[in-house]
Amino acid sequence: MKIDVPDAAAMEKLGGCIARHCPAGAKVFLQGALGAGKTTLVRGFLRELGYCGVVKSPTYTLIEPYEIKGNITYHFDLYRLNVPEELELIGLRDYFDHDSICLVEWPEKAGTRLGVPDLLIHIEDREGHRQVSLDAQGPQGHAIIKNLA
Repeated sequence: MKIDVPDAAAMEKLGGCIARHCPAGAKVFLQGALGAGKTTLVRGFLRELGYCGVVKSPTYTLIEPYEIKGNITYHFDLYRLNVPEELELIGLRDYFDHDSICLVEWPEKAGTRLGVPDLLIHIEDREGHRQVSLDAQGPQGHAIIKNLA
């Protein structure tokens, strides 16, 4: 599914729409150049879940946990990751359990350590607007896209 997104407000709205249909335990990978809007989409996602605080990219901490209404959503930014092996030092496997939603920016930096996402989101700059591609990689991803359509 491809969606044209004209501005940051629309990107946040898209993030909220995805959150409404995202089940517990889902893995969502976000790809795109620096400044493409990945964190903006995550902000809209978290706002829809009920988070009211500041949402910033965890570029230096790698992971930012958000506990919202008793559920945990993890926001990863792997941009500064030097080698995939570094993920073992932060206990990567502990974050990807059956109940937590994991939103991962720059998943390609992890090599194959993250496995296959439920939903792959690719954001591309297209002369003043963004084109967002949603690609289901598993049953949960297919359900998300079906509900968005």
